[in-house]
Amino acid sequence: MWTRDALLSEAQPWNGELWRTVESQAKISTMRLTDTLDEQELLERILERSKPNYPPEFVGFHYLLYTPFRYAPYPHGSRFRRAEQRDGAFYCSENPSTAIAETSFYRLLFFVESPDTELPASPLEHTAFSVACAADRCVSLFAPPLNKDEQSWRHPTDYAQCQDLADIARGADIQAIRYLSVRDPAGGTNCALLSGTAFAARNPQHLQTWHIFPGTVSVRAWCESPSGSLEFRIDEFSNDPRIRALIGH
Repeated sequence: MWTRDALLSEAQPWNGELWRTVESQAKISTMRLTDTLDEQELLERILERSKPNYPPEFVGFHYLLYTPFRYAPYPHGSRFRRAEQRDGAFYCSENPSTAIAETSFYRLLFFVESPDTELPASPLEHTAFSVACAADRCVSLFAPPLNKDEQSWRHPTDYAQCQDLADIARGADIQAIRYLSVRDPAGGTNCALLSGTAFAARNPQHLQTWHIFPGTVSVRAWCESPSGSLEFRIDEFSNDPRIRALIGH
């Protein structure tokens, strides 16, 4: 296991544009429950007051940036965040196609793990947005010497080693972890921001509307503006044993 000093010795400044994808449900949900824009705005203010406070470092930030740090502790673990851990993690990708690949995988996995849930009859709408990042201390797991443990960093279901690494990184005030996507068939790069201090802007820079349609053969995704489309065949996700079981490999 990497020590704090060893990890700090590999940390370097990094900056760039990062992409994240979220479901486009909030406005749609409150619109269905109200009759006018005034009523909708009132309902959204009431709902906002019922949510946990976000960390003080995010005052003045757009909610899309602080949401991953707001709900803590979160009941389920993820690659760089343990179950019930209070520290947040902003998962994102270095290009929108990798972000869409990640989201497409998890939309498919939801139906795999809920076999009684029917596949959607229409595409699911998502928003992809970018934000500027400028981390003073960032580690890249695909670069030497950290890449010698690539098998642990890229395990499809066992996140224990990654979570241990993230705990050490947080203790060393490392703000970002760059790593190769396990889900993107094209092998894109992801980033986990461990602190809001890694953001170089308080608002998203670019917004894209994507429609994601899980099916029995593939997951199809297309963007309205700029126009584009992606398709991920189910067997392209078969490095994950849960998907492999679905297709009988």
